[in-house]
Amino acid sequence: MENSSLIQSENIDYENEEVRAELEELNLKNNRKLLKKYLTFFLVIFLVIGSFFLGFEKGQKNPIAIQHDIPINQAIIENKNPSKIKVDFSLFWKVWDLVKKKHIDSNKLNAQKMVYGAINGMLKATGDPYTNFFNPQESRDFSQDIAGSFEGIGAELGVKNKILTVIAPLDNSPAQKAGLMTGDKIIKVNNKIVSDLSIDQAVDLIRGKKGTIVKLTIIRKGEEKTKEIAITRDVIELKSVTVNLKKFQKNRIAYVRITQFSENTDQEFDVAMSKIIVAKSKGIILDLRNNPGGLLNKAVAIASRMIPAGKVVVSEEDSNGKIQSLNTLGGDKLSSIPMVVLINEGSASAAEILSGALRDDRGVVLIGKTSFGKGSVQQLIDLSGGSSIKITIAKWLTPKGNYIMKKGIKPDIKVNMTLDDYKNKRDPQLKKALEVIENKIK
Repeated sequence: MENSSLIQSENIDYENEEVRAELEELNLKNNRKLLKKYLTFFLVIFLVIGSFFLGFEKGQKNPIAIQHDIPINQAIIENKNPSKIKVDFSLFWKVWDLVKKKHIDSNKLNAQKMVYGAINGMLKATGDPYTNFFNPQESRDFSQDIAGSFEGIGAELGVKNKILTVIAPLDNSPAQKAGLMTGDKIIKVNNKIVSDLSIDQAVDLIRGKKGTIVKLTIIRKGEEKTKEIAITRDVIELKSVTVNLKKFQKNRIAYVRITQFSENTDQEFDVAMSKIIVAKSKGIILDLRNNPGGLLNKAVAIASRMIPAGKVVVSEEDSNGKIQSLNTLGGDKLSSIPMVVLINEGSASAAEILSGALRDDRGVVLIGKTSFGKGSVQQLIDLSGGSSIKITIAKWLTPKGNYIMKKGIKPDIKVNMTLDDYKNKRDPQLKKALEVIENKIK
């Protein structure tokens, strides 16, 4: 029995060794296969990453120039897959393909211009006249506006009651010299109806080289018939701040006019402020009439010279209802001097922000007519190829929480300017301001 048991035991050990050998060989094969898969995987990853960085480095050295004249038949469309979740974008591409295949002049169509046009149409559908797309040329023109130099007629335009309206002709501009006035509604530009155009498309029609003529067909309040005004374009050089020291009765009054809020407005205002202080002016008349606005940060900077530090200049409310306040930055040297502010229907945007802050924070009296009523804030964002978008990101409120969109800011003392006043160069609003500031000094 013992021998038999021993032989059986040895057979079992032998069989286990064979099984073990087969398992080891099988594991070795599997490991080889697995190793081969890993090597293949890492090789693919290495090639992808290497190609990316090689392309990136090449792109940095030789950036691709965006071609703006692209025949539609040669255009390769990217990101064309329609979304099935919220918006069926396939309709856009269906129309694109139909135009490409069936339009009689499809071989002449410019794909890049069609894309720009589609973007303009999309933004127009927002119903917000202040959200605009700029192609590369329009972007350059807009940058020149902010810098304070451009070729054109020298008038700020806006949309009021869905009609293209003159907010303000600039001082000594071709528009002002030709007789264009605040509140004029523009119906045609060179016989082209502008009702379906955005502000920027209309501006593009009105602008042009120095010495050329543009004809505007307008409707003026108080007149029954349309009127055509021919304006010779010129180079518009904008000095945004002027100061005159007026002797009114026994007191020296500083008359400060701000025509817009551009890149250099705060620096120009500092020069004016120094003159006011040196002259020991007893009062200030700040004229913001026909000031179409401009850069928000410049309005805050100017407010900081006339309102004590830490006071709210303007509050911004975003789409989620979150409110953020912008306060004065310090540097106040004029808040102790009595002041009145002139506004009219051409005072808009940043001009309304400044006048609203002066009244709410200092109790400054506003004289003239109700302002334009632009209570939104825009951000300019650069896009590829030199294009850009100006998009409304918030609405703004005065320090006391008033939202002035479409309502404007009502003056404390209303004084009209008639057509006869304009023609005879009378200024009853300024006359009233002098009377009010004189009483404040007493």
